[in-house]
Amino acid sequence: MKSLDSLISAIELIDSFGSKNVQISGLALDSRMVQSDNLFAATRGANTDGHLFIEKAIGLGAAVILCEEVVNPKDHVTYLVVENSAKTLGLIASAFYDNPSNQLKLIGVTGTNGKTSVASMLYECFRNLDHNCGLLSTIKYSINGVDTISTHTTPNSIRINELLADMVDDGCEYAFMEVSSHALHQNRTAGLKFDGAIFTNITRDHLDYHTDFKEYLYTKKTLFDHLDTSAFALTNKDDKNAKVMVQNTLASSYTYSLKSFSDFKTKIVEHDFDGMLLNISDSEVWLRLVGKFNAYNVLAVYSTAFLLGKEHLEIITALSAINSVDGRFQNIKESGITAIVDYAHTPDAIQNVLDTINAIRTTNEELITVIGCGGDRDKGKRPIMAKIACDSSTKVIFTSDNPRTEDADEIISDMMLGVDPRHFKKVLKITNREEAIKTAISLSNKGDIILVAGKGHETYQDIMGVKHPFDDKEILTQNLKLLKE
Repeated sequence: MKSLDSLISAIELIDSFGSKNVQISGLALDSRMVQSDNLFAATRGANTDGHLFIEKAIGLGAAVILCEEVVNPKDHVTYLVVENSAKTLGLIASAFYDNPSNQLKLIGVTGTNGKTSVASMLYECFRNLDHNCGLLSTIKYSINGVDTISTHTTPNSIRINELLADMVDDGCEYAFMEVSSHALHQNRTAGLKFDGAIFTNITRDHLDYHTDFKEYLYTKKTLFDHLDTSAFALTNKDDKNAKVMVQNTLASSYTYSLKSFSDFKTKIVEHDFDGMLLNISDSEVWLRLVGKFNAYNVLAVYSTAFLLGKEHLEIITALSAINSVDGRFQNIKESGITAIVDYAHTPDAIQNVLDTINAIRTTNEELITVIGCGGDRDKGKRPIMAKIACDSSTKVIFTSDNPRTEDADEIISDMMLGVDPRHFKKVLKITNREEAIKTAISLSNKGDIILVAGKGHETYQDIMGVKHPFDDKEILTQNLKLLKE
């Protein structure tokens, strides 16, 4: 139990009703999860307004309501009226869990592509350096090797602080966290103290949520706007928007790059489908990772570790033991065929993956790409992704991804708008994703390459609100093995 007075001492209230001398048993953002003596936060979201569920929360035992307006207040309930409930909840959640972000070094990673890889590799690198640490990522939440499947790239502010508090209790020194634009826009990170922030890159994405690219860009920027003078800001200088990120930051700014003059640089010495040799600060390191995009990710990890006080050689040694991140350019070799599973679901990501494959392959192999686009998301990127796939592959199969509430065939029709007529003969449309993967295998010969893009680590397919079990890696592995029989 925590006293309400202690939780709101630094909160700016517009108004309040009822006693502040009450004890709070916990915090709730979902009225269905309210328990006796909880504080319920009524926030306004894109799809729902928590103010509509205040009465339900009170009926379940909420003692305090955090809200932006009050209608018919109850005598036995305390109401806290604030300008922004979501932002204030972050501050209260931090206080409720004893400000855990102040008790460890919290590093945030933002950008369109690379967030999961950089955060996950940082976690693995620091574990290799014998540090206790935690991870909050799209794939999982981890505390010293104990994993929990994640529900969001960045969870809500209550869950973030609960997880960070668990990390503190387990002796963690560091926490590495993906920070999505949705989370920043919805104030899920309010109240957190970041010791460093990393910007990987920014390209078109989430324009179904943000009004335009400029809003998306400046939402990402807010992570850096809130850093204090003790923190560092690390940006990918090869991205043209890197300067925008740090325009107003108080943090010490550093850059990394493969092309530009920067504080940290690397060069790819050689690569194949099993890994690559990088030169970082005159030291060569072989990594079980592939592609220029992963060279950027590794350099971001190296730079961050260096800025956190680690020695060059110990970082290089720790990096050499890092494995590929689940669903990120995962290589499956079976029956003489190389199959690659990648989460690429933006134009820039699919271009990077295909460029990497084409830089390694010779012209003797077929490159068969299986790709779809998600439903209820930015429709404008569908023809763009389709065009990239056709321009960079020898054969392409358009299929379903996570159609969600849209018709998968209509999504494929949207993708076809981006196909140049000269590529029509190389395109197949197979809505059933499993059949599409099987067809790609049947069309391939020994030495060929299959790319299955879009879902990566996901083990489900979201169709009309139902998540059906589906794993690209399993489907590929099972059916490739059948070629031996």
